[in-house]
Amino acid sequence: MMDTSDEWISSRTGIRERRCVTNQETSDLCLLVAEKMMQQKNLNPKDLDFILVATMSPDYSTPSVAAQVQGKLGAANAIAFDISAACSGFVYALSMAEKMIRCGSTKGLVIGGETLSKLIDWSDRTTAVLFGDGAGGVLLEANPQKKLLKEKLATDGTRSTSLTAGYLQNKNPFYSEDSEGSYYFRMTGRDIFDFAVRDVANNIQEVMKDTPVDYLLLHQANLRIIEKIARKVKMPQEKFLTNMDKYGNTSAASIPILLDEAVSSGKITLGKQQKVIFTG
Repeated sequence: MMDTSDEWISSRTGIRERRCVTNQETSDLCLLVAEKMMQQKNLNPKDLDFILVATMSPDYSTPSVAAQVQGKLGAANAIAFDISAACSGFVYALSMAEKMIRCGSTKGLVIGGETLSKLIDWSDRTTAVLFGDGAGGVLLEANPQKKLLKEKLATDGTRSTSLTAGYLQNKNPFYSEDSEGSYYFRMTGRDIFDFAVRDVANNIQEVMKDTPVDYLLLHQANLRIIEKIARKVKMPQEKFLTNMDKYGNTSAASIPILLDEAVSSGKITLGKQQKVIFTG
């Protein structure tokens, strides 16, 4: 496969374990998440108004993962669609869901799910040591007393080729141009690292201005990135929850998985007023 070691990986990324599917697709993982949330709240799937799935590793270009989940779950009244925004996907989907609730929807699911193992070139050490599979989600319900306190969304398309995956080559008989695109992950690691430390930290500082927070749940890409961001925004490391040591980088799934673990451990209490920052 490739020349590497556990020490090399963990010292540079903080990653010690990952999860990899054997016979499941992204829609299978997302359906499990949806079913678990419905069972926990004893809800009828027909009561859902929307199902949003954030993913960069769908089963197909179409149908969407969300549509497959909607059909298998029996959520006949829910609008369902995917959001493809890679590591920012869950944050974007959460923002979209909040707007839908403000426009009259009362209940819906936001799920982040990935099977990134199918996008990995297992001979490329720059990417093969980073990514894992997983899914997580939240059930949102309308509440006139609750809302997002602050929001800042941004996109930098000038860096769009710093991380690419899933290239679909045009194979129609009239297309003659050669392409260097790759189906597998290709990443300029230094660009990603610099962007995260500079731009993500600046966005956190802007959102936190005059607003103390309890915890920060950042996308779980690399422990060294999070450590640098913590120093830059001058906040104690313990406020930055992490779990990439167990799962690696799961892209759109990383934040909901981390949130679920924070709730299960008691750090975040549902129904209690706590201020939490999500960044993708």
